[in-house]
Amino acid sequence: MKRERQISESVKLGIILSLSGGLMDAYSYIERGKVFANAQTGNMLLLGVNIAEGQYSLIVHYLFPILAFTLGIALSEWIHMKQTKLHWRQIAVVMEAVILIGVSFIPLNMNLLANSLTSLACGIQVESFRKIHGNMVATTMCIGNLRSGTENMCLFFQTGEVKHLKKVLLYFGIIICFIIGAILGNVFIKLWHQKAILCSSLLLLIAFVMMFFNEE
Repeated sequence: MKRERQISESVKLGIILSLSGGLMDAYSYIERGKVFANAQTGNMLLLGVNIAEGQYSLIVHYLFPILAFTLGIALSEWIHMKQTKLHWRQIAVVMEAVILIGVSFIPLNMNLLANSLTSLACGIQVESFRKIHGNMVATTMCIGNLRSGTENMCLFFQTGEVKHLKKVLLYFGIIICFIIGAILGNVFIKLWHQKAILCSSLLLLIAFVMMFFNEE
């Protein structure tokens, strides 16, 4: 149990998950009708804008992913409460991968379903993987990481303590990995279109395998 907890909070796993997170958001936005898989704040903004403009036919395109993301968080907690042979985070990450494999077969005229399922997977990830080396880190969004990274940068300049510099590198490193994931997502979408999300599934399966081994 201790070993599994170690690897689930490792930098290596955080890098893989952040790449996947950036790729998922790029995929849903570029390939699936400009809906965010991870950034539910953006979906909430677009939901409000469309309500204000009377574009009621577009409301479901943003409302359903928000609800699916919420369901993903709840599903992750339900998995956590179950007693299983595998670590609950391994089950969560495999479930994510399977969901995204299913998304790759959904045609482009069913983007609402595809985006909802992608957001469901993102909700599972954001709840299942919340720490790296004991620090609260998000692998599916960047605003919290940006705040924490900037805060620790200010603390480093004030105190000169190396521990704050390490946290700066951690938070901004994860942000960079997320951006790289989005760049890769754009490249893969041009090559494989709706099947590009399979690259995210592959990353998640790599994360699943990594969790069988000790970080050290």
